[in-house]
Amino acid sequence: MAIVKQYHKETDTTYVYDSQSYWDAEKGQSRSKRRLIGKLDPVTGEIIPTGKRGRSKAEPKKATSDTDSYNEGNEADRKLILEQQMTIQALNAKIIALEQEIRKYQNALQKISQLADVTC
Repeated sequence: MAIVKQYHKETDTTYVYDSQSYWDAEKGQSRSKRRLIGKLDPVTGEIIPTGKRGRSKAEPKKATSDTDSYNEGNEADRKLILEQQMTIQALNAKIIALEQEIRKYQNALQKISQLADVTC
């Protein structure tokens, strides 16, 4: 029995496995079976159990909604969110204005192409 640590780049997480080696006579090679123990906490270096068997029953997950997380945020976060919402509104208004301008140019092109067809 050995403890094996494996780092996953995509999730930036190190998983900890219990590895058991055995001899595979059919292939004539040593093989290993791994069983996930948990994740490695990067700050404390402790192993955090994962899976149904490893979860703590004393700490059930609390269901949170968007409003709960918003209410828990500090004032700086709220200010940043409001600034971003205002930026989004300004950009949406700019998009609408540009779409109107595009329609104006499309109408002008249609009139020009109609005049070109009539003269040909």
